[in-house]
Amino acid sequence: MVFVGAGGRLARAILVVVFGAALVQAAMAQERQVERSQADHGQRYITVSAEGKVSARPDMARISSGVVTEAASAKDALSANSVAMERLLTGLKAAGIAGADIKTTSFDVSPRYQNRRDGSAPKIDGYRVSNDVNVVVRDLSNLGPLLDQLVSLGANRISGLSFDVAKEDALLDDARRKAIANARQRAELYATAAGVRLGQVLVISEQAVHVAPRGPMMARAAMAESVPIAEGTQEITARVTVTYALE
Repeated sequence: MVFVGAGGRLARAILVVVFGAALVQAAMAQERQVERSQADHGQRYITVSAEGKVSARPDMARISSGVVTEAASAKDALSANSVAMERLLTGLKAAGIAGADIKTTSFDVSPRYQNRRDGSAPKIDGYRVSNDVNVVVRDLSNLGPLLDQLVSLGANRISGLSFDVAKEDALLDDARRKAIANARQRAELYATAAGVRLGQVLVISEQAVHVAPRGPMMARAAMAESVPIAEGTQEITARVTVTYALE
């Protein structure tokens, strides 16, 4: 979006919609303020929006896994679950996963109901206990074997697998630099075409940053052997709006 003259003005994807809208509104308000100030002084300006992208291969993964047990009584279901989870946590640490990279994310004890044929209220016929953990894998060469090992250790629920980049902040800064460079290149193109010169920067606002996967995230799983994994790449995008004075 580009404006030239005295009367013009002007998505860590993934941001929450309300928060993202607030950022855009704040940026627009700031731009309007600058535009009014420049218009009052008769100064010309140009406002451009641009984005910068950086792609990187993931170097870590996060697994959401856990154990679900059922029994006639809540006590028996909890006891069985505790034994299974202890085995799972011990096995993960023995596989080289640091304690700080294993985090309990949910724990639930709930009744199991049996529907009656006569239409009366369902009857409790047992209890279900679930315990889930999030595991950070920092060596992707161990990811396939670790998924196999989780099942062998007693995990009967693997509900999520995602990939990440350890140095995401540094990559995001690179994306921001590219966004600023692209904004200047665009502004210079329009200024040259209009027969004017680009002046100093008046306003820089960041509209959104977004991190999204590119390519396959996980190939088909075969539990008999090491699970094949395709981590794809991560694309980090920064979007900015920049206002320049015109000379």
